[in-house]
Amino acid sequence: MEVEIHPSRRMVVEYQEEYIRNARGVEIFTCRWLPFSSPKALVFLCHGYGMECSSFMRECGTRLASAGYAVFGIDYEGHGRSRGARCYIKKFDNIVNDCDNFFKSVCAQEEYRDKGRFLYGESMGGAVALLLHKKDPPFWNGAVLVAPMCKISEKVKPHPVVVNILTRVEEIIPKWKIVPTKDVINSAFKDPVKREEIRSNKMIYQDKPRLKTALEMLRTSISLEESLNKVTVPFFVLHGEADTVTDPEVSKVLYERASSRDKTIKLYPGMWHGLTAGEPDDNIDIVFADIIAWLDKRTSEATASVVVTPIHHHPSWNKNGGVEKLMITVDMDSRGRRQQQHRSYLCGLRGRRMFHHSAM
Repeated sequence: MEVEIHPSRRMVVEYQEEYIRNARGVEIFTCRWLPFSSPKALVFLCHGYGMECSSFMRECGTRLASAGYAVFGIDYEGHGRSRGARCYIKKFDNIVNDCDNFFKSVCAQEEYRDKGRFLYGESMGGAVALLLHKKDPPFWNGAVLVAPMCKISEKVKPHPVVVNILTRVEEIIPKWKIVPTKDVINSAFKDPVKREEIRSNKMIYQDKPRLKTALEMLRTSISLEESLNKVTVPFFVLHGEADTVTDPEVSKVLYERASSRDKTIKLYPGMWHGLTAGEPDDNIDIVFADIIAWLDKRTSEATASVVVTPIHHHPSWNKNGGVEKLMITVDMDSRGRRQQQHRSYLCGLRGRRMFHHSAM
């Protein structure tokens, strides 16, 4: 690996992807970004509703791995390259359990057992991260929450009568795309070029939410709102002040109610919902610099004083299709900004690529 500190930095990151069969027999797409040295700590990505890891969050994985972290993520069932009806969430707990099982299977690997463990959640992924923490509070060393969905804003909360009507028919027409919604991509991503790149990503769900999916997200948000005082993990919550998708006031409530002794909040004036993917490059650089600085500080503290919880058991996952490995070379300019990526295949089998679309 070639490293040039000035005037540019050349960093190399290994990218891997594979399919793993979950407890329900569904093939789940997983990916990881690895630095070519022993990682400082492990970071586990939880993507947002309708999004995916391998393309939409690739920039995030590459940046964090370039900073020395081993980064892991999955496409939730029905999202991205994973199998299942597109963006159909039968039970929100299924997402949480799939993440919990895969993330802990990684932590149980011998080379990672003594590493700090951090959750990273964007939008709905923020809710997933908080529920993972709630499932096993001592296990995690910290969480980065980017514009998290952890409370329904009073501005958009549906009337109880509407919720009652929809609840009565959710088991009859659970997959129907009948929930009205605005164009989230237009509302979330400020930079017009990045907005169109995201819109052209065919793995991102851009249709109306399914009935049961919307109700599961509503119930999850309400449940989280009622238990924010039980959040004890060290966390860094980031939010754009001009976000119209998830209300920045929600992040303020999380910060105020959480019982965490180590908690940080940062609001970015003028920035929208897509802090790490939809802003102009200079803004994205600022956001990632803040995230990496927060992780670096907690990683050094974890190494010095926090005992990593040992894992005595983790579920076995059935692997399918081999592992695809790529080497990603990232050229950084003198300000630490990414210039370009070069990819080459390393040894290993290419995993099967699946783009399964439901008729509903």
